[in-house]
Amino acid sequence: MKTKFATGLLALALCAAVSFSSNAQDKKKESVLDKTGKAIGKTATKVGNKTAEVAVKGSSKVVDKVYKGKMAPDGTDVYIDGKNKKYYINKKGAKIYLKASQIKERPVKP
Repeated sequence: MKTKFATGLLALALCAAVSFSSNAQDKKKESVLDKTGKAIGKTATKVGNKTAEVAVKGSSKVVDKVYKGKMAPDGTDVYIDGKNKKYYINKKGAKIYLKASQIKERPVKP
């Protein structure tokens, strides 16, 4: 009888200990290393976007023609590809094709 009582009491104590320990876990505050990792990730994204933009602009200047006297909505150069489509390169290095109504006249410098 004493053995069953001791075993039951031990099982009850273990269950109580497990239930109390599960409530003891709190959310961790963001550590300095996590903040540094996020900052490095943002910087790496910026560097990657700029690298892609420079690479695509370089290849566009070699392969395609620059539409002289015209500019894109963001003020950059407009390129004409082999199929006579007009496009510009955005900040992420992607080619954005333009409608005729989106192409603006470049202001003449005195």
